[in-house]
Amino acid sequence: MVVQQNEKWFAVVGLPLSFRNGEHELHVVDDAGRKQAQRFTVRPKEYGVQRIALQNKRMVNPTGDDLKRIDRDSSEIQRAFAKWRELGAPPLSFDLPVEGPISGVFGTRRFFNDQERQPHNGVDLAAPLGTPIRAPADAVVIGAGDYFFNGRTVFLDHGQGLISMYNHMNRIAVTLGETVTRGQRIGDVGMTGRVTGPHLHWGVSLNNVRVDPLLFVPEELLKNLAPTK
Repeated sequence: MVVQQNEKWFAVVGLPLSFRNGEHELHVVDDAGRKQAQRFTVRPKEYGVQRIALQNKRMVNPTGDDLKRIDRDSSEIQRAFAKWRELGAPPLSFDLPVEGPISGVFGTRRFFNDQERQPHNGVDLAAPLGTPIRAPADAVVIGAGDYFFNGRTVFLDHGQGLISMYNHMNRIAVTLGETVTRGQRIGDVGMTGRVTGPHLHWGVSLNNVRVDPLLFVPEELLKNLAPTK
């Protein structure tokens, strides 16, 4: 994603959780074919552990039929994250889609019924069933469906490979291809898919790499956003 600030251009690049620590080099090529290399360092970071008990055993060890559905879901989700829409000025600042405490942070190692699964690739915001979910910035709806793990889900395209995802919804209030504005209601908090209670799983992808959504939220909005005990 390329943005302009104070008459200068900046490239914003997402790095996956699995990215190797140490020295790396980013190569940039402009429209004229000129190349430039930028070195950077990835430093170690410790992530917490979250242990979750689920009554529905299929949400931990899916059946054969479940796995077929999960494969179809994964393909559809990957297509949404791979979308690219040219946009001169994609948003660098998001509003919170739901007002509620954090019940799950980005990057935690997760164990379901003591079985380790993929690290948490989003932020969970706890809120009562039916709480409005609002678009954090202007966007286009590029996906809406009901998935095995994610439940009822909406994907918003904010431009230049910046995609946001909203899982476990009770109700979807937008349609495919619809243009939404910052603050518009896109659905309601629910507990569909793999959940233990009502909440919103909010994910953000930059150039098809899952990144922490809270990196896009201004500090003043995060001050009252304390994790649940």
